[in-house]
Amino acid sequence: MDIASLLGIVLGLAMTVFGILSNKAELLGYIDVPSVIITIGGSITGVLGSFKLSDFINGFKSFALVFKEDAMDPGEIIGNVINLANVARKEGLLALEEASNDIDDPFLKKGIMLVVDGTDPELVRGILETELACLEDRHKKVIGFWEKWAELGPAWGMIGTLIGLVNMLNNMEDASAIGPAMAVALLTTLYGSMIANWLCTPIASKMKVNND
Repeated sequence: MDIASLLGIVLGLAMTVFGILSNKAELLGYIDVPSVIITIGGSITGVLGSFKLSDFINGFKSFALVFKEDAMDPGEIIGNVINLANVARKEGLLALEEASNDIDDPFLKKGIMLVVDGTDPELVRGILETELACLEDRHKKVIGFWEKWAELGPAWGMIGTLIGLVNMLNNMEDASAIGPAMAVALLTTLYGSMIANWLCTPIASKMKVNND
């Protein structure tokens, strides 16, 4: 598990709660169901309208990938390739099939098996480069999901704020209700900002790093 990503999310939430409680405010005062529905529900529907259903579902599922530690050591991979080249030079290409049993990387193993089958070297390169391109395309769709949600979260937060302001201005006769109504209106902006800056943007950034 990637501890850094988990710590980032947990500490971000903790600092927000600390900021609320440090001013002796009640935490429940920052929870408003209509604001949650407008901001989170509205932004999610916007994301849904921006993607195919399958890509939308895969985007949600990708949340768990942020916490997955999939370290890759380029030096180790290069060493494996050199060892395999030595095996092929000394014992022939067919000997690579047995040597590939110890390879955990499915991409490298697929390339080795293509070589064992006698596939033309340029065709092997083309197949592997195509697979990498398709893999990156899938990654970009998932990253785009979180970037789009980061974009729409604050926008829907502002929509919720405008709705709250309209409701407040329609009830100006009751001066005691103006303050609470304004606070509720601003909560949607807070929720939208948290969606973008606490959740979606960090996740998208981490996925870009993993993709690279």
